[in-house]
Amino acid sequence: MTVIRNALRSDLLDAVSARHDGLIPAAALRESGFTSHAVGVLVRGGSLVRPRRGVYVPGEVWRSADPDERYRLFTRATVASAERPAVVSHLSAAAMHGLPVIGSWPPVVHTLNPDASGGGTARHTTSHRGAPAPQIEVIAGIHVTSLARTLVDVAAATSFLTGVVMIDHALRVDQERVASGARRGIVLPAALTKAHLFAELATVNPRFGARQADRAIEFGNGRSANGGESLSRVRIFQLGFEVPELQVPFLNVDGSDYWVDYYWRRIRKIGEFDGKHKYTRGRVLAGRDPGEVVWQEKRREDALRRHSDSFDRWDWDTAFSPTLFHRFLSERGVPRA
Repeated sequence: MTVIRNALRSDLLDAVSARHDGLIPAAALRESGFTSHAVGVLVRGGSLVRPRRGVYVPGEVWRSADPDERYRLFTRATVASAERPAVVSHLSAAAMHGLPVIGSWPPVVHTLNPDASGGGTARHTTSHRGAPAPQIEVIAGIHVTSLARTLVDVAAATSFLTGVVMIDHALRVDQERVASGARRGIVLPAALTKAHLFAELATVNPRFGARQADRAIEFGNGRSANGGESLSRVRIFQLGFEVPELQVPFLNVDGSDYWVDYYWRRIRKIGEFDGKHKYTRGRVLAGRDPGEVVWQEKRREDALRRHSDSFDRWDWDTAFSPTLFHRFLSERGVPRA
């Protein structure tokens, strides 16, 4: 009987969770017949996790979520438990838009409150005073600032690195979206461009950080293939080295076409950011054995070395540390700006 009762309880939780798109309000549990004692037992047993007071998430959903998804769940739970409707903004909106972050997400949810006399911080939220957001999107059931507005707010309010990483990603993904539609004969809305972001910055006209946002937009480049490449490019610039060309093609090299992450044309130098995901992630491996991927990458590097004067790789830890990366670039003859 206990096994049957537990199975029925699990099915009921799944149904409640599905009805509320992964979040379970406490009221929905009560309506489904769960007493406060039963809910406490489920929390202690790990069947439920409470990211915010009054809102629960199935334990398996929470445990299987990566840090990005956990922060999105926390953001949604915070909005669901708020006393008044909220428009999610800044880093919290960036998470909802699927933008990458270097480091960790904040411990609070950022919201936009144009009527406030100034910014304010509560236990779980930080409200920002600023221009109203005329374009609001709905993602996973909550209201968030548009992609362009989010990028401008983040670039103005955080660091140059954070802003560039997110702008690079957004430009690349939106270009890929439109190109993918074109290949299928589908005409989609125009891709996000830096001109759109400059126009949004002029409209928002933030009281603080406008110049930093302008620099981040100007430096943004949709050719960066991932956050590690954006991080490396920002570090190269910040450390005073010559910023290389991105995704440069080497065509018909031993019968194959290759693109390299970075190229200093004047000294015929190739640079590559070597993230571990290249050899471990399923989507990148595409069903191939990791050893096969490593061998193919070695063949590619050997071929490219014959068509350049030098070829260097670096990893995430090296690029993340200004001291290590400065030493690395200096020792390998990367030209100064």
